[in-house]
Amino acid sequence: MQQVATEPMGEELSLAERAYRAVRDRLVMLEIRPGAPINEEQLAQSLGVGRTPVREALKRLQYERLITTYPRRGTFATDVNITDLAHISEVRQELEPLAAAQAARRATAADRAALTALRRQLAAVDSRRHDAAELMHLDLRVHRAIYAATHNPYLEDTLVRHDNLATRIWCLFVDRLSDMAGHVEEHGPLIEAIVAGDPDRAARLARGHVEGFERAIRGAM
Repeated sequence: MQQVATEPMGEELSLAERAYRAVRDRLVMLEIRPGAPINEEQLAQSLGVGRTPVREALKRLQYERLITTYPRRGTFATDVNITDLAHISEVRQELEPLAAAQAARRATAADRAALTALRRQLAAVDSRRHDAAELMHLDLRVHRAIYAATHNPYLEDTLVRHDNLATRIWCLFVDRLSDMAGHVEEHGPLIEAIVAGDPDRAARLARGHVEGFERAIRGAM
């Protein structure tokens, strides 16, 4: 399984954190399909960890609306409900511009270097060679890098959770979206604005990106 490398590679992660990130991204990318049962033992074996870290990870994922537990039935990946799109977009249209502006103001030299590296990857995107999963992994990495550059853990946490839910909707309709590469490449000017320290332009581009995402999904319905 391809990993979504968004967090610092050198940091030491607890087993529960490793399990959480791995299962989270499988759920976000619909590698664990909506409605599928969640088996703690199978997940633990596939991740090479014990059941306790997996159990801790699942508690967090339930809070993030990626899994749900029914009494006497078990735990399942949540369904992707298209009626949630308006609610998710409502939050993101307000907070994504804020995050972009704050990233432009607060990004450290390390943040700017990481974003510049992602900008180079975006410039190399070729929709003929990149499959949908690769493009969505890149999209997730860009969003999470921007959120991290805000240096506001509460804003970052909120937006990661909502971007995860939006990505699940995107995955559901990916076969009907004609210009997926173009949507991902839109991040190029946004990254440039953040690296240049231009909060007004960054906020404007972020809002346009979220609005364009909702239009594309509604057009594919």
